[in-house]
Amino acid sequence: MIREGNARVAVFASEGNAGAFNFQGGDIGYIPAAHGHYVENTGNTTLRFLEVFKTATFQDVSLTQWLALTPPAMIEATLNINAEDLKYFSKTKPIVVGPAPVNGTTVA
Repeated sequence: MIREGNARVAVFASEGNAGAFNFQGGDIGYIPAAHGHYVENTGNTTLRFLEVFKTATFQDVSLTQWLALTPPAMIEATLNINAEDLKYFSKTKPIVVGPAPVNGTTVA
């Protein structure tokens, strides 16, 4: 559920099946189990969204980190990404961090 802001959600599965969908505050989307996805803030304000998982275990995979740690020749051959461009991908997993509190307030 998108609480505030505008987002593009890309969903991808096996065999090249993928799609991207635009959302705005109040919209609700569904991502099938075992489908990868990412959420991108497409607006110029803070994006706030809620994800709900029907599982006791949450697993997060950074595609950037996965690409950075995969042999460059394999990436180049299978994904048509220039191996030279892989230097821009982080080998460490980014952590999603909210904005810092302002004047002692908390972010809801």
